[in-house]
Amino acid sequence: MTVGSRLYLASRSPRRRELLARLGCLFEVLDPDVPERRAPGESPADYVRRVAAAKAEAGWNSLGASAAGAWVLGADTEVVLDDVVFGKPADAEQALAMLRRLSGREHTVLSALCLRGATGAHGVLVESSVRFASLDDATLRDYVAGGEPFGKAGAYAIQGHAECFVTRLCGSYSGVMGLPLAQTAALLRAAGLLPKSSS
Repeated sequence: MTVGSRLYLASRSPRRRELLARLGCLFEVLDPDVPERRAPGESPADYVRRVAAAKAEAGWNSLGASAAGAWVLGADTEVVLDDVVFGKPADAEQALAMLRRLSGREHTVLSALCLRGATGAHGVLVESSVRFASLDDATLRDYVAGGEPFGKAGAYAIQGHAECFVTRLCGSYSGVMGLPLAQTAALLRAAGLLPKSSS
């Protein structure tokens, strides 16, 4: 890590904290309050980019005078099917409705990153596709009753029991979890927060 630089993760997600820790860098956590509402006419890709950037910016602004030498990483991950963004379910019925729509179909998972520092913001969007098996209602109800869908975009956690639902994944497994590690590492290396890869 560059001398005097500090990395902050602007996220309340324990999964993102766990994933970022895998890269071996030291970081602190910020908890910015950023509304996650898609604007009318906004594309899913523009939406996730905007939210990731807003989290990074809010985190940066919260540092005040201590922002000098700091970098703030913001991220947002959403599940998209038929141009509908599936956010976090509000209750069991909403979780069940989302999972019924995903059953037997292929959907897109968009994960956006934004790294904000004194020199500006640098972002990337990672797109993955995930296909679910056809799932009967009893299976879905049992899954929802277990509590795993709550707090998860699309009402599922690929790193949990829902991994059993996936018949095909093309893209970034860690991106579907919430933080695409290859792209995150590239952003951090470019900022001097991780050692450069040996060629």
